[in-house]
Amino acid sequence: MRPEPFLLDRWLEQKHGVNGANAIDLASSTGPAMTLWELLEVAGAPGFLDELRSTRLVYAPADGAQELREAIADFEGTTADNVLVCTGAAEALTIMLVCAAGSRANIVCPDPDFPAITALARSLGIEVRHYRLSRDRGFQLDVEAATSLVDANTRLLLIISPHNPTGAVVPDGARAALHDFCAARNLSFVCDQVYHPVYHTAGTVPPGCSASALPAATVIGDCSKALSLSGLRIGWIIEPDRSRREGFVDARAYISISSTALGERLATLALRHRERILSWARRETSGSLELLDGFFHEHADHFGWVRPAGGYTAFPWLLRESCATPFCHWLLRDRGIMVAPGECFRHPSHFRMGFGAGAARVACGIERLDAAVRDYFR
Repeated sequence: MRPEPFLLDRWLEQKHGVNGANAIDLASSTGPAMTLWELLEVAGAPGFLDELRSTRLVYAPADGAQELREAIADFEGTTADNVLVCTGAAEALTIMLVCAAGSRANIVCPDPDFPAITALARSLGIEVRHYRLSRDRGFQLDVEAATSLVDANTRLLLIISPHNPTGAVVPDGARAALHDFCAARNLSFVCDQVYHPVYHTAGTVPPGCSASALPAATVIGDCSKALSLSGLRIGWIIEPDRSRREGFVDARAYISISSTALGERLATLALRHRERILSWARRETSGSLELLDGFFHEHADHFGWVRPAGGYTAFPWLLRESCATPFCHWLLRDRGIMVAPGECFRHPSHFRMGFGAGAARVACGIERLDAAVRDYFR
């Protein structure tokens, strides 16, 4: 079955076209972009370029280079044996869906979700059952609503925390309850936590540790979001179940074989110096979320808004219009501002805003957006 059109990526691709070339991007979900040289400087390793010269440009091991798996394991609080390196979190999700496919199989995941999950699952003949993250509940997960969708044909139950696009974070207690429910049924409990440890809380301690601390959890992570290195295309699966992990490795062999040798070397460097990179990203984005707070307070007559608890995305909505797509088109075409229409996530009154591009760029975007909104609703 042919996958349905990927509306979100089609929309984001416009930033490379005529209308989007000079637009301020408030639609994307990544953090502040790094050049290779900035990565080496932040990591305190400018001499690493010399080491890269000796990298053999051959296939990496199917499960990833040992040094990279060790660095990921240290980050996630697990062992290297539990780590499978992937070509971004997108391949991690694809691998798990391929392994979940089968007669009458279903999966349980949030609504809204990352659009590729539903589209890929359905293209593989998998029924998708959604538990709703309601804006009236602050996009918080309802454990009973999620578990009520599970039956004998359910292959996995997925959470996304911090959540894209809403920025909601699943509390530790709810996460543990879902884990225990799935473990008791030998059901795969999958935690997509690509934004970990980007949380927006008072104080310095995040509201939870990696889901890999749960003994039967399957965890998806990557270098793209929290570490701001989407161009490396390095992600991973943490899978403590040996049989499942072996199945994932086989699936990957059919899909991509391996990651890039250079990408794995750079990802290893980044993970070993992750605290410096995370500190740099926090400095670059400092104040961005407060700018959104001020904007939505100022325009509370036109927009609804739930403040994100983690990650780099928010999912506001129009109060008086059922579809935000015309508004999004107008912003891009007439005002050079890109936000992502909610119809890309099957929630047409909403739109996704990304605030990880850096405080200066976000400030410029919010200033331009403020003027645009005053004209639009005049």
